[in-house]
Amino acid sequence: MTDLTNLTLADARDGLKAKSFSSAELTEAFLGAIEAANPKINAYVAVTGDQARDMAKASDARLAKGEGGALEGLPLGIKDLFATKGVHTQACSHILDGFKPEYESTVTSNLWADGAVMLGKLNMDEFAMGSSNETSYYGNVVNPWRKTGSDQALVPGGSSGGSAAAVAASLCLGATATDTGGSIRQPAALTGTVGIKPTYGRCSRWGVVAFASSLDQAGPIAKTVRDCAILLKSMASVDPKDTTSVDLPVPDYEAALGKSVKGLRIGIPAEYRVDGMPAEIEALWQQGIAWLKDAGAEIVNISLPHTKYALPAYYIVAPAEASSNLARYDGVRYGLRVPGNDIVDMYENTRAAGFGSEVQRRILIGTYVLSAGYYDAYYLKAQKVRTLIKRDFDLAFEAGVDAILTPATPDAAFAPGEITDPVAMYLNDIFTVTVNMAGLPGLSVPAGLSASGLPLGLQLIGRPFDEETLFQVAEVIEKAAGRFTASRWW
Repeated sequence: MTDLTNLTLADARDGLKAKSFSSAELTEAFLGAIEAANPKINAYVAVTGDQARDMAKASDARLAKGEGGALEGLPLGIKDLFATKGVHTQACSHILDGFKPEYESTVTSNLWADGAVMLGKLNMDEFAMGSSNETSYYGNVVNPWRKTGSDQALVPGGSSGGSAAAVAASLCLGATATDTGGSIRQPAALTGTVGIKPTYGRCSRWGVVAFASSLDQAGPIAKTVRDCAILLKSMASVDPKDTTSVDLPVPDYEAALGKSVKGLRIGIPAEYRVDGMPAEIEALWQQGIAWLKDAGAEIVNISLPHTKYALPAYYIVAPAEASSNLARYDGVRYGLRVPGNDIVDMYENTRAAGFGSEVQRRILIGTYVLSAGYYDAYYLKAQKVRTLIKRDFDLAFEAGVDAILTPATPDAAFAPGEITDPVAMYLNDIFTVTVNMAGLPGLSVPAGLSASGLPLGLQLIGRPFDEETLFQVAEVIEKAAGRFTASRWW
C-alpha cells in the first residue's frame, strides 16, 4: 500500500469509498507522521489523537453502512483561530492561555457534520497578525521546502503558516485557514499548496477569533485545486449567528472542474507590475498568461488605478478593527491574568504580558487612527479609498472580464529573521490585500519554482460569489504547471 499521507484528499475519499483502507488506518498514518515531523516543522500546537481515533471509528461505522458524508473519515488540521469545543483555541496568543471554548465554530461544525476527522490545532501568527508565522506564542513554523542545496530554514508565510506547512508536509489532507489580507493565499504560494479566500460572507465567521471583522474570511488550504473545491463546499454556508454571511446556494465547486476556459476573458492589471519586482515573478506571470491563452482564454489588459493605495489603506482599516476587537482581552473573564495594584494596573499588566510585539503595534496604530482628531484624517479616508478599490474591480467585471490573473507574492519564501522592518514585512501582502478590501474571492495556485527551487504561486481574482470560475481556471494552470512537492528532510 502507498504511504497514505501522500494521497490527495480526493484520492483518500475515493480509497475510503472503495474500502482500500479504513479511516482508522488513514488517521493513524497521519498521527504517526505528525509525531515524527512536528518537532521539526512545528505546524501543530495541539494534537487531538484520542478524539481523532474516536471520530475515525465512527466514520468507519457510517461508511460500512453506506451512510458516509462528503468528507467522511478524512483527517484535517484546524487553524488555531477556529473555536473547537473543549479543545485548545488560543489564536496562538499568550493572552488566551488555557482557553477551551464550550462551543464550536460554524465552519468546523459543518466539517464534522460531513464526517471529517480532526487531527489537531494548527500554528499561526498571533491573532492572525503576520506574514511569516514568526509572531506565534508557540514559536515559528518551518516551511517544508528548502532552497536547492541548502539546509537553511525558511518561513511558510502567514498568518496561516501552520495550515500551509501541514498540508505541504503531508501532515493532514487539508486544513482550515483564514485570510484578512492574504493569510491563505500568501502561505499557499510559499509552500506549493492551493489556497482560496472565498467571497466575504461565503463562510460564516461565527466562532472564528476576530482580527478585522470586515476583512476576515475563512477558507481551505489543500494539495490540489480539486481538494480545495471539495473542502469549500463543506465549509461554506449561511449562518443566522453571523449576519455578514450571505444567504446564497453553495454550488458544487468540484463540478466546475474540467470545464474548458475557452472564451473566458482574463484580465491582466497593469498596476500589479510593481517597482523592484523580481524578473522570475514577471516570467511566471507571463507563463500563466501563455497557458491560459493556449487553453482558449482571451487575455485582456485592464487597469485597477487605486491598487497603489490598497496597502496603506488596509493597514489603517485592519488595525483599527483589531484595536476594537482585541479590547475584550483584559484578564477579567478568561485567559491570562497578571495581577496589579488595581483593575487598571491589572489590565495594563495583562495586555503587556499577553500580547506579542506585532499585536501591540497594530493595536496602537488602530487606537491612534480611531482617536479624536484623527478618525476623519485616517480611518474615514481609508474607507473611502476602499470604496474606490472595489469600484475598480466592479468596472473591470462590468466590462466583461471573467477573472483576473496576478502574481500571488512578490518573492519566494525567505529565512526567519530576514525581514525585521515591519513595513517591509507588510509588503508581502502587496498583491493580496486588494481582494480583501473589495470583498472578492481570490485563489493562489502553484505555478512554478524559483531559480533556487522554491515554489511560486499565481493569484486568480473573481467576481463576487463566483468561486466556481476560479477553480475552473486554476485547474488549467495546475495541469499545465504540474504539482510540486518538497523533498522530505523532516
